[in-house]
Amino acid sequence: MIKYQKIFLNDKEIEKAINNELIRQQDRIELIASENYVSEDVLKAAGSILTNKYGEGYPHKRYYGGCENVDVIEELAIERLKKLFNVKYANVQPYSGSVANAAAIASLIPKNGKILGMSLSSGGHLSHGYKISFSGYFYQTYFYDVDKNGILDYDQILELAKKIKPDLIICGASAYSRIIDFKKFKEIADQVGAKLMADIAHIAGLVATKLHPSPFEYCDVVTSTTHKTLRGARGGIIMTNNSEVAQKVDRWVFPGYQGGPLFHQIAAKAVAFKEALDPSFAIYQEQIIKNAKAFCNEFKLANIEIVSGTTDNHLFMINVKKSFNLTGKEATEILERANITVNKNAIPNDLESPQITSGIRLGTPAMTTRGFKEEEFKTLAHIIIQLLQNPYDENIIKKSKEEVSSLTSKFKII
Repeated sequence: MIKYQKIFLNDKEIEKAINNELIRQQDRIELIASENYVSEDVLKAAGSILTNKYGEGYPHKRYYGGCENVDVIEELAIERLKKLFNVKYANVQPYSGSVANAAAIASLIPKNGKILGMSLSSGGHLSHGYKISFSGYFYQTYFYDVDKNGILDYDQILELAKKIKPDLIICGASAYSRIIDFKKFKEIADQVGAKLMADIAHIAGLVATKLHPSPFEYCDVVTSTTHKTLRGARGGIIMTNNSEVAQKVDRWVFPGYQGGPLFHQIAAKAVAFKEALDPSFAIYQEQIIKNAKAFCNEFKLANIEIVSGTTDNHLFMINVKKSFNLTGKEATEILERANITVNKNAIPNDLESPQITSGIRLGTPAMTTRGFKEEEFKTLAHIIIQLLQNPYDENIIKKSKEEVSSLTSKFKII
């Protein structure tokens, strides 16, 4: 059971905002797939005196003195991460998943090289080549899409790759609910002479516990965030089994894209990696998937359109435009009124802008951490359906908010 505490500061404006956020997190049902609740130990490490220490470089090769303790911390983080994913090399310094992706891409291909990644509307990520990201600015970028059923078609991806002849193929997604076949991606990459990179930011916890196929046998480099299903402090990591790539990754993280590491975050990552090595973490990941399947199935029973048909992991998307005649933005705002937090999300062939969208994305990791099981998610599905079917009925909004309050009061974080 997580128990967070209110904080007390001399700066009362910041104190109030932080404590209001604590109350918001307690009172809301959190369904954003990229969010989770860290343990008290992770929180303590992230808020520790390590924030005072600066130390560019790597353990025992720093450009600053006084790094003997942070060297221990970073080495522990690296060793725990390598053990967690059974990988030879790891860099735990990236400040975020996007920085990790930037360094990983640069370690594999030159500036202006060709990247083939998953399109944003099909479930990809900004850093996989989108025009407003560094990846779309420094590289030539092309995209593959899911098919009409919302599923990756590896034959189509192969044909596209043959035409483009990319230097790098990126697999992995931020809004794709089915299993990703890394072996097939490797076969495609080999046929066109491309490097292969996997971004497992969303499914890292599932991969670590063998509930999703691993990319490490097939990919030149693998990146991830450390929050989401890994349930750690916010940040990025890069892993590989190739020593030459590992050396390039280290150089591109520092001094390529970053300065001194955030040692408080690295310590918090290390704590989370140790937690993930405990057998209880696998049980938690199993429950995430059970919850997602039960949650998703309730919508399907109500004839709500699920993008890609179902879920194999921790998330799924609903086509709210087709199912409720609402935009993703409208659906998000309606659910927020009843203290349910989701995010709007583009869906395949979306005709709405990324600021509006036709879908919403629902994830189960955070509420699974709080103790939700299948029955709670089934109940929650019915609350959401009622709200979206009656978006302007104040009585239903009031009743739904009371039902949400009843659920959150049973699974407290304060």
